[in-house]
Amino acid sequence: MTATLTVAGLTAGYGDTTILDDVSLTIALGECVSMIGRNGVGKSTLLETLSGHTTVKSGQIVLDGRQVTSMPANGRVRLGLGYVPQEREIFQSLTVLENLTVCARPGKWGLEQVLELFPSLRARLVNMGNQLSGGEQQMLSVARALMTNPRLLMMDEPSEGLAPVVVDQLFDAMSLLRDDDDMSILLVEQKVDRALQFSARSIVMDRGRIVFDGPSARLSEDSHFLESLIGVGRRH
Repeated sequence: MTATLTVAGLTAGYGDTTILDDVSLTIALGECVSMIGRNGVGKSTLLETLSGHTTVKSGQIVLDGRQVTSMPANGRVRLGLGYVPQEREIFQSLTVLENLTVCARPGKWGLEQVLELFPSLRARLVNMGNQLSGGEQQMLSVARALMTNPRLLMMDEPSEGLAPVVVDQLFDAMSLLRDDDDMSILLVEQKVDRALQFSARSIVMDRGRIVFDGPSARLSEDSHFLESLIGVGRRH
């Protein structure tokens, strides 16, 4: 099966501080993978490293067959890396429409397609980014990433700080994305049960290393094993 992402022996961090230690993983084209673990174990740092925002000390990152370990962040986007950061980072002083079109690239995901996925944004197209609710900002952040037509979509804690009904709406939309065979998904999510339900495969990180990479069902069916890996009870 064709690999969208291959990471081999990746050690990285910020400046002289090492966070990730010898991380290796492969995500196939069209595959959806959830990543879980306690706060501060390196999940967000891995996404930041894949995006080109940290210091790589050793190892390799290959995206869609291209070596990108030393490539600037904008080059990775052009190769098909979409990133929804934990802070959302929408452009507060631009309208919703401008947020969506400023980074648009040719492909199956255009304005009409993302508005069908997130209908609540349609009525907000002329509103500024800072006029949106938290849920609308998160939907806009995902929609904006889709407008780049990524081969790999990475999402960091998309449900954080959102009301349960909004989380349901977001995961309904994400489930549609999961069924897109042309795009792979790497989801970091603190709501463990949500993450395990979302992806057939899950990765557990601890202290900058991958300590489990396998079927989500293995973790769902054995709570003691799961808790031994992440060190805390399940978060719903």
